[in-house]
Amino acid sequence: MTATLTETALNRIRADVRAMHAYTVQAADGLLKMDAMENPFGLPPALQSALGQRLGALALNRYPGPRTEVLRDALARHAGMPEGCALMLGNGSDELISLVALACARPGAQVLAPLPGFVMYGMSAQLQGLGFTGVALTPDFELDAVAMEAAIAEHRPAITYIAYPNNPTATLWDDTAVLRTIDAAGAQGGIVVIDEAYQPFASRTWLDRMRAEPARHGHVLLMRTLSKFGLAGVRLGYLMGPAALVHEIDKVRPPYNVSVLNGEAALFALEHADVFAAQAAELRTGRHLLVAQLRALPGVLKVWDSEANMVLLRVPDAARTFEGMKNRKVLVKNVSTMHPLLAGCLRLTVGSAADNAQMLAALQASL
Repeated sequence: MTATLTETALNRIRADVRAMHAYTVQAADGLLKMDAMENPFGLPPALQSALGQRLGALALNRYPGPRTEVLRDALARHAGMPEGCALMLGNGSDELISLVALACARPGAQVLAPLPGFVMYGMSAQLQGLGFTGVALTPDFELDAVAMEAAIAEHRPAITYIAYPNNPTATLWDDTAVLRTIDAAGAQGGIVVIDEAYQPFASRTWLDRMRAEPARHGHVLLMRTLSKFGLAGVRLGYLMGPAALVHEIDKVRPPYNVSVLNGEAALFALEHADVFAAQAAELRTGRHLLVAQLRALPGVLKVWDSEANMVLLRVPDAARTFEGMKNRKVLVKNVSTMHPLLAGCLRLTVGSAADNAQMLAALQASL
């Protein structure tokens, strides 16, 4: 039988891509969505109205222009970007991860990251043709500095990722272990990317270390996103680091990668940063209570400390508990099959007080 044009055209697509599964978002219609670490709070009505008027006045018939520079400057001031650094924008952190890989995609180049960790580190490496090595965390999800140093010495990665805090474990690793990893990567000429996606909920930032020891961090980039700031629907991430490094990576960024709508919404949010800071503070307070309540539940085997807007816990049967909660209209993330260290684990988003109460009731009934 003669192959159709579609079938023959499919042969032009890389075999590894055809073997992959597309990234899927769990269906959440009719469910309390507690699986994706989204900010549960919307804008106050007055700010909704003001933002709507501002976005409605934009020249959507024009490509993004000088306002992109204004946004870069505003983010640099908001973050307190160190002297000698530059900042580039991405369509969320995912694009920035892909751009760093693309810029470093020389033959034989490697990416290294602790596991379990954010899936996009490995996925971006594969799609850009880099090798990927995962280094297991300790059984209690701490960074294994000895194993990281050994892996860096063996694989000499072009890029080493450190999520600070880590997803899905919500742990903020010991600074000494992180420094050992940074030094090891630097000693063999590699780049380190510190991923601070969950910084609004963490007790400290690596940016302070970069300010204090700029020479030691001459190979370190720091990445953040506005998703956990409260703007998951506005796809905007940013990357800071030594200007020479950032300028090279910026060369592979597509033009106009941040739309005028996204950029203006981000500027508006930064002008009202106090509102989002108050929301983050409320979530941090709620997290403390949620962790205590989870630890008091009979049937919950372990709850890890959290420095993010998520909590990782272990239960006797993660699949059964996940389905039970879903049947009770609460959607969480079953991470138990993502990595052997995550056996029996669920990841819960920290929500509003009402959301947390509903989630706890569903969990208790599903254990």
